[in-house]
Amino acid sequence: MASFISTDHQHQRLNPLTGQWVLVSPHRLKRPWSGQSEKSQSENNEVDFDPSNPLCPGATRNGKVNPKYESTYVFPNDFPALLEDTPSPMPSDDPLFQITDAKGTCRVMCFHPKLNKSLPIMSHEEIEHVIDEWMKQYKELSPKYKWVQIFENKGAAMGCSNPHPHCQIWACNFLPNEPAMKEINLKKYYDKYGSAMLEDYVKKEVVRKERIVIENKDWLVVVPYWAAWPFETMLISRNKLKRMDEINSSQRKSLAVVIKQLTTKYDNLFNCSFPYSMGFHGAPSGPTSGNEDDSHWTLHAIYYPPLLRSASVRKFMVGFELLCQTQRDLTAEQAAQRLREMDQDVHYSQTI
Repeated sequence: MASFISTDHQHQRLNPLTGQWVLVSPHRLKRPWSGQSEKSQSENNEVDFDPSNPLCPGATRNGKVNPKYESTYVFPNDFPALLEDTPSPMPSDDPLFQITDAKGTCRVMCFHPKLNKSLPIMSHEEIEHVIDEWMKQYKELSPKYKWVQIFENKGAAMGCSNPHPHCQIWACNFLPNEPAMKEINLKKYYDKYGSAMLEDYVKKEVVRKERIVIENKDWLVVVPYWAAWPFETMLISRNKLKRMDEINSSQRKSLAVVIKQLTTKYDNLFNCSFPYSMGFHGAPSGPTSGNEDDSHWTLHAIYYPPLLRSASVRKFMVGFELLCQTQRDLTAEQAAQRLREMDQDVHYSQTI
């Protein structure tokens, strides 16, 4: 029998953060594609203001007029998924019909006053302002809420309904499913090995050098060994940070550099405004967080981009993925190599 080759033969990889397996089928990259193609999203460097866009400075948004902001701008989501002042449901004794309350708040944060300034186009200083605001919002919301989720949906392919560069911040009184799974598995690992899982993971990835995309003294970007999406990456703190509000001024500057480099690589991969969903995960917050040991946590961000073969061909999580388990085609190592090879300093739009 032939020897196993990871780039040719299907296999499974375990995501230790969630306890779930990922099916890797690299031979599927050879199959022809005749399915749906997405409309390519290009960077528009000409239009920087649209008075009809409700996120632009001075524009009318749901009956309100935005201030003529010059940096970041945060406001309560006009159509929030979570509200604070709502009645709680009556508890149920039936194990098949469980229900509980869900309270919180949702905010929208504009990155920049200009419509055409996505993160890879912004300066390092402008991205630092974004990080400053993330930290400010986290500090304000985390004492009250169990979980504060900062996330960005970029591009129509990831459900973004407005092209203006922005993110969302949802804070809730409960620990959502994904961080709850991480809390369990990170704690199990710490109890067994006496060290934080992602700190150990960083050390091993630095030695192996197979999946590293970007690194500096404060942050490491890798295509995780267990990545589900084609060009998924994880941005991990190398300074034992647990939460967003622990980032110091030096780490903030280096984080701005990494974010710009990574998003530039993404855009350069297929010469398009690369869509993704990204978000930060750290130790849970809330009124009791100071009384709990969070040594097992490491602050990290996850980028989930859907594009697979080109600017117009995306990965769909359907069929086997929905009914059984996640499946990917190219290996994490192949994806990391593709991203490493991309220019991180010059955006493709600057060479056209």
